[in-house]
Amino acid sequence: MPNTMHPGEDGWGLLTPVLAGGVAGTALQLQQARLWSWPVYAAMAAAALVLIGLSATKKGAQGRRMGLALVAAALFMAGQCGWRAQVFASQALSPALEGRDLRVQGVVAAMPQRSEIGLRFRLAVEAASLDGQPVVLPPQLLLGWYAGQGGADPSGLPTELRAGERWALTVRLKAPHGNLNPWGFDYELWLWEQGLQATGYVREGPRDAEPRRIGASWWHPVEQARQSVRDAILARLANRQAAGTVAALVTGDQAAIERADWDVFRATGVAHLMSISGLHITMFAWAAAALVGAVWRRSARLCLWWPAPHAALLGGLVLAAAYALFSGWGVPSQRTVIMLATVGLLRLGGRRWPWPVVWLLACAVVLAWDPWALMQPGFWLSFVAVGVLFATDSGARSDQPARATARFHALFREQAVVTVALTPLTLLLFGQVSVVGLVANLLAIPWVTLVVTPLALAGVALPALWDLAALAVQGLALWLGALAAFPFASVAVAAPPPWAGAAGVLGGVLLAMRLPWSLRALGVPLLLPVLLWQSPRPAPGEFELLAADVGQGNAVIVRTAGHTLVYDTGPRYSREADAGHRVLVPLLRALGEHVDLLLLSHRDSDHTGGAAAVLAMQPQASLLSSLEAGHELLALRPGTRCVAGHQWEWDGVRFELLHPQAGDYEAARKPNALSCVLRVANGRQAALLAGDIEQPQEEALLAAGALLRADVLLVPHHGSKTSSSARFLEAVQPVLALAQAGYRNRFGHPHPLVLQRYEERGIRVVDSPHCGAALWRSLAPDTVECQRETARRYWHHQGP
Repeated sequence: MPNTMHPGEDGWGLLTPVLAGGVAGTALQLQQARLWSWPVYAAMAAAALVLIGLSATKKGAQGRRMGLALVAAALFMAGQCGWRAQVFASQALSPALEGRDLRVQGVVAAMPQRSEIGLRFRLAVEAASLDGQPVVLPPQLLLGWYAGQGGADPSGLPTELRAGERWALTVRLKAPHGNLNPWGFDYELWLWEQGLQATGYVREGPRDAEPRRIGASWWHPVEQARQSVRDAILARLANRQAAGTVAALVTGDQAAIERADWDVFRATGVAHLMSISGLHITMFAWAAAALVGAVWRRSARLCLWWPAPHAALLGGLVLAAAYALFSGWGVPSQRTVIMLATVGLLRLGGRRWPWPVVWLLACAVVLAWDPWALMQPGFWLSFVAVGVLFATDSGARSDQPARATARFHALFREQAVVTVALTPLTLLLFGQVSVVGLVANLLAIPWVTLVVTPLALAGVALPALWDLAALAVQGLALWLGALAAFPFASVAVAAPPPWAGAAGVLGGVLLAMRLPWSLRALGVPLLLPVLLWQSPRPAPGEFELLAADVGQGNAVIVRTAGHTLVYDTGPRYSREADAGHRVLVPLLRALGEHVDLLLLSHRDSDHTGGAAAVLAMQPQASLLSSLEAGHELLALRPGTRCVAGHQWEWDGVRFELLHPQAGDYEAARKPNALSCVLRVANGRQAALLAGDIEQPQEEALLAAGALLRADVLLVPHHGSKTSSSARFLEAVQPVLALAQAGYRNRFGHPHPLVLQRYEERGIRVVDSPHCGAALWRSLAPDTVECQRETARRYWHHQGP
């Protein structure tokens, strides 16, 4: 019989506050906007050791000792996390090397990702030079090798790369910098977690030294094997949908799955099954443990040497770690392996630990390995799900084999418990939840984990099994597609504040617990703030602008008391990614917006790239644009043309189009000349959204006597030197100017001469690279809220 661990035995009563303090200390350190110097973190760790010594003595009340242990653990974890961050930050790319042509020699450190525009890959740096002089770079770079980059032939894609190959390349680098928006994906945190401190691209223009393959190496053998297997899967399976899913399940290459398939997976709540997640690793460990245990029991000698349950546990853990390694050793896989190892070691100790201690210990160990996991939704979903299953487990066990109906009932109950408990957390993290998720997962979980994944993995040894795995994926796709087609397959709500989210999670947990229904019912009112929350809107007669951070492009959300207009939708990044899908759709969902009007200033892709995604999300939105007849977007949503003089009023706020004139559609030769210029005003404050107009259009507006005066100006053409003429700025007289441009963009926007014009007139220019998403309100016309300031963390890049 295993010994049961009681809280008061052998001082183990201190373990729970130690673990809780460790988690709390990590969470507090992650809130830092700037890192302290390393001696401060060293002092915190030293103080923690002193407090731990005091708490370990038998003197003093138990409550005091537990408090000391909690504070000590918090100080130690915060100190070690901050010290590690300082060490990593010290390896950052020197600002003096940004934008310079560097000659780099290194080894391809991971299997490259190919798209229609080129390759993305990681390079482990061995040597680097600038103008023949050696320079120091971060250990790993994330590089793109694109068709036509740096003057190369735009008709062809770059050569094939293999993991483990050594190359000499000319590259142009920049600091890790991503778009920063409210409720958006934190790309800079992702780069930080991945150990990447510089991104860039390969140059192969006529003035650049040619890329040179030096040869193969023995480095990164697992990545070489992964690439070979992925390429073999994609070459064998003709159905691209099935091939991408099979490749993702075997090698962890999520990029192999197309965006349309991801949309279906998210709508049906099974996205976690289509990437190497904790569920896959756990199920693999369970199956491997069963296999090792069965083999072990066939040998009496082995059983006498070591108990079969222990051998099964260790064997399952080792094989699961090997699977996680082969699938790319992603952060979710690392967390799962560490959690399984922690729980396994506790079981090998022969004591029965209380589940809260096991749960907290696994959480603390994972955070000691990767503190920044605490900022990832996957961490919260995984650990809350495990905690809920622990808490709702009756503990009853039977030595008799369970019948099929009993097993199905247990599976249904566990899935239902997790669904109820995680729904509020999912709404808090993602703003939407799948209504059909419970039904979808009842079939998808056993089908993917017990049929598709084993066939896909066995195909590494017998490739013909990949054909069967593909058939299984296609059958599942039909089922999921049918569920996703339901009108209310998923529901979205506005992002609630933290207090409402916390209340909702508590309510979901209460409903899932094994408690009397009179107590469970208390969870219902706790859910209401999450389900009914509405984002605050401007008062009647007021309006606000939210200039989203989309990189090199325009995208502005204009909100009044009861209406919403979206002005442009940002750029298209690739065939699978655009600003609408990545930025605007999550942002509009988090705000709970129902867009009344989508206004596309002109046809350029940096203004219309995300329009299709926004139109798909907002079927009720009208379309107003200067697009020519026959444009593909007009096939998705018939619209009307922008014509100067068109006016309307929403909630006491007046909207007026100032450009183009009706006759401009026949005379204009450039799309920029047809940019729709919109003025928004409430009688006290005004905003002018100018699109990509250039000096001739600015002069035309002045000649027509248009009312241009505004408090805030969307800088014309992102700050190009062809716009923002002196006469135009003097007519507008803005206090603030918003320049939406990409960090270190190839056009040099906003141009220094243009910035000088603004500075000479006392106009404050707020640009996307330094501000992130910018929020301006008519109630406070002299100020703007920058996302890079309000949500600043130490891993966020702060440009010069």
